[in-house]
Amino acid sequence: MPDMSPRDQILAGIRRSLGRPRIEGEQAEALTRRLDNSQSNLVPKRSQIPHAEQVDLFVAMAEGVQTTVTRVATEADVPGAVADYLKQHNLPAELRLAPDDWLTGLPWESRSMLTIRTGRAEEPDPVSVTPAFAGVAETGTLMLTSGPKTPTTLNLLPETHMVVLKASQIVGAYEEGWTKLRAAYPAQLPRTMNYITGPSRTGDIEQKILMGAHGPQRLHVVLIDD
Repeated sequence: MPDMSPRDQILAGIRRSLGRPRIEGEQAEALTRRLDNSQSNLVPKRSQIPHAEQVDLFVAMAEGVQTTVTRVATEADVPGAVADYLKQHNLPAELRLAPDDWLTGLPWESRSMLTIRTGRAEEPDPVSVTPAFAGVAETGTLMLTSGPKTPTTLNLLPETHMVVLKASQIVGAYEEGWTKLRAAYPAQLPRTMNYITGPSRTGDIEQKILMGAHGPQRLHVVLIDD
């Protein structure tokens, strides 16, 4: 196995332990065809609505799980919305921005009071701002992909996570999100795709909801009505 990648070595070890042979020939071709032509499961009727209504549904469902949402008219309004949110909640004017070209290209210089760094999150970072791959209307869920320009640490370490989402990125159901993902990454899917529905919470301790148990205490979406 010296010529095998670490991933293939791990999978080969799992197959051996399960007593399963390597999938080859017609069986492998059938599996590839199934993956290339994946079929959707049942799609909730509440998400099968016109797109404008899907956007409103996304906002309603997100707010129902303690996500806050600010709607803005244009991309240029994003820095102001971010600064206003920080001020309203008495949060530090310090941002760790995802090094995404579109996000960093917004007019952040219009808000000179903000201290902005880019890159992956470090433990002291109080606030992160990331783009989203999509928003799922049926549950108010955000889809975020990992990559050099969208480090996953930004979704998990800071106490306040702010996500910039375009209305055009909102889909009705999870299945539509995966169809969109496969189309965007035809050669290889991102290593990680995070579903985020509201800020982190747990009810394990005396059945009381504790916010920020495993991630951010606050989740705020700046929604661009593009």
